[in-house]
Amino acid sequence: MSSETDGAPTGPKRAASSDTDSTEPPLADRVETLHSRLDELEADLAAATDDGSTRMTIVATKGTLDMAYPPLILASTAAAFGWEVTVFHTFWGLEILHEERSADLQLSSVGNPNTPLPNALAALPGMDRLTTTMMRRSIDDVGTPTIDELVDTCLEMGADLQACQMTADMMDYDEGAFYDGVTTGVGAASALSEMAEADIQLLV
Repeated sequence: MSSETDGAPTGPKRAASSDTDSTEPPLADRVETLHSRLDELEADLAAATDDGSTRMTIVATKGTLDMAYPPLILASTAAAFGWEVTVFHTFWGLEILHEERSADLQLSSVGNPNTPLPNALAALPGMDRLTTTMMRRSIDDVGTPTIDELVDTCLEMGADLQACQMTADMMDYDEGAFYDGVTTGVGAASALSEMAEADIQLLV
């Protein structure tokens, strides 16, 4: 006995699924649009985060004649490039900012591997004064600016020369004896904030 459906039509066949009528753009066009949008976003991000200037922070910790030059030369050169420069002076680095003492900074001969004197000889009285005189003569011979000239140059070019408040209090520095234009009353927290936002951080 045959089934009632034997030989009977089962209804219209469904057409195979196709997207021929879809209005969605081709994949290649969508990828190109995505790349264009990414380029726009990158340009917007760069404009929002880059003001076109480089920021550098230097921490100056030493107050000898030979160690006073590096932070000042780097700071004045960077300022000449148009960079935003901050030099945070702490501990003996404050000697650089002291207008009177900076004119008489000494070069230590004991333990200094770059001096030609053995330590036994370097420890004799007057040897620091001798090595300092030798270095000052070399500075004059090549026309290198003095410490006070470099400090003035840095300040004139907009470098922010800062004095650590804790050091000034601890070592009884008179802030009135610093060069005019030096930023006083700066704490470690402020210095760290400057460093965190700087592109370049140096410790001298």
